[in-house]
Amino acid sequence: MPNGSLDAHLFGKTRPVLTWAVRYKISLGLASALLYLHEEWEQCVVHRDVKSSNVMLDSSFNVKLGDFGLARLMDHELGPQTTGLVGTLGYLAPEYISTGRASKESDVYSFGVVALEIATGKKTVDHLGKDSDMGLVEWVWDLYGKGNLLLAVDERLHLVYDEKQAECLVIVGLWCVHPDRSLRPSIRQAIQILNFEATLPNLSSKMPVPVYHVTPPSVSSGEPLSTTSLQEGR
Repeated sequence: MPNGSLDAHLFGKTRPVLTWAVRYKISLGLASALLYLHEEWEQCVVHRDVKSSNVMLDSSFNVKLGDFGLARLMDHELGPQTTGLVGTLGYLAPEYISTGRASKESDVYSFGVVALEIATGKKTVDHLGKDSDMGLVEWVWDLYGKGNLLLAVDERLHLVYDEKQAECLVIVGLWCVHPDRSLRPSIRQAIQILNFEATLPNLSSKMPVPVYHVTPPSVSSGEPLSTTSLQEGR
């Protein structure tokens, strides 16, 4: 792809800083790609490795979601059924790490992480704030709870961004990374918010703790549960 991967633009030292308009376009493009996989194809496709290095950009910064090596088909009518813990640390939903069951909701979580990376220009695995154990999600949620949400926006933009869009993208990102998968939006709902077709959710001022919903075992097309397929975030 002419413009390479998103992570090279967000975190690389040799690329110009992405403008806000381009960042918002990329966010919507990635969400639209997931909408097609989750709802618009004949079978639901769970990507399982949504991350900034898999977001490929053409010459006009249109999004192509790459690396389908871990993707799995699911029946639209069934819940989480793909087992085998694979993917990249920092982008994995807590219930996926705990149970090894991938789902549309775990893809939405990964999208939320990428959305926060796009807004902040920071890596999910970076340690931020006074607490050295505070990762990107915790840091942004802390700012949200304190009413300082826009302090999360990439300082390299020098305040040249649409505040309404910035608030929208960051809150959608936080909604998507809600620790309870049943309280996350669908990717369609996320798109509606990003297009200002629906109202922003009211999130807790403090980041909730993960809640796990036990589901009956179901037939799986994935690998046995293993941590050997995990990669460090990059």
